[in-house]
Amino acid sequence: MCQDAETPSAGVNAYVSKVASMLNVLFLFVGIVLLTCGGEALIRGSLAAANRLGVSPLLSGLVIVGFGTSAPELVVSVNAALEGRPDIAIGNVVGSNISNILLILGVCAVITPMAVKPLVLKRDAATVVLASILFPVLVGGSALGRADAAIFLVALIAYLIWAYWSERFHDAPSGELHQAEAGEISAAPDSTLWIVVAVVFGLVLLVGGSQVLLMGAIGIAEYLDVPEAVIGLTLVAVGTSLPELSISVIAAIRRHADVAIGNILGSNIFNLLGILGVSSLLQPLPVHARILQFDQWVMLGTSLLLLLFLCTGNRLTRLEGGMLLGGYGMYVWLSFTVFNS
Repeated sequence: MCQDAETPSAGVNAYVSKVASMLNVLFLFVGIVLLTCGGEALIRGSLAAANRLGVSPLLSGLVIVGFGTSAPELVVSVNAALEGRPDIAIGNVVGSNISNILLILGVCAVITPMAVKPLVLKRDAATVVLASILFPVLVGGSALGRADAAIFLVALIAYLIWAYWSERFHDAPSGELHQAEAGEISAAPDSTLWIVVAVVFGLVLLVGGSQVLLMGAIGIAEYLDVPEAVIGLTLVAVGTSLPELSISVIAAIRRHADVAIGNILGSNIFNLLGILGVSSLLQPLPVHARILQFDQWVMLGTSLLLLLFLCTGNRLTRLEGGMLLGGYGMYVWLSFTVFNS
């Protein structure tokens, strides 16, 4: 009798669990859509404001587009840090940097082989490597504190000054690159009302999307019984990288290889130095053991691999793009199997 009485209850619990998991997936999807739309609106509104104020296309491309595509990562990581979810905050940044190189540049290189101007792209690729080295140095096997945040932010400011100075006063070839990055975003009206609406609407969508995405990500982690770090490093990271994906793929289709690669390099620099800097300044962040043991080294390894590809052939071939995509598939498989702890 007891067993018969328990059977309907078990069925109800299984049904409730299934519905909850579907809702979590829906939350994750809706959050990604809101973040993507919010980032797009913010970039377009900011570019229109820059044009209205007479800001140079070079600076617009370097700061607004190059770093503006990282706005979803910024809002999600800051929100996660403030809510006491350091695994998602840090996993989002580390996972985004990995997916930017392996997944996004892999897709772009498969679409079209990408020849690049060597000098400045090597500079930016070297900066990504140095930032990737700085991360484990500052973490020191435990956490990121406010002193580490200050170092990250000072390094970001130094990079921006260096990049702008070299492009503005020494006719570096990446000046055209960053102007082209701004050109990949279609022109928008420059009326004051439109600019205010676009910027405010973008910020509202980013904040709301981050909240919804976090709800879904946490729920999926609980349902699958995997650490939040794993979800942050994979699902959340790819979701927040969609602006970089869209701009880079469009640039690849248009044969603007420098724009595609430059966008990814700029995003990775801002992710590490800017987003982790702001997040750990607001709230010290302990680092999950698997990130210390595995993911930070994958991030460094992919940065070194990209630098090697750019330095040896001044291009990314379809074969190299396939290697990057295969590497990302292997990374995701290892994340949910061998290193799922």
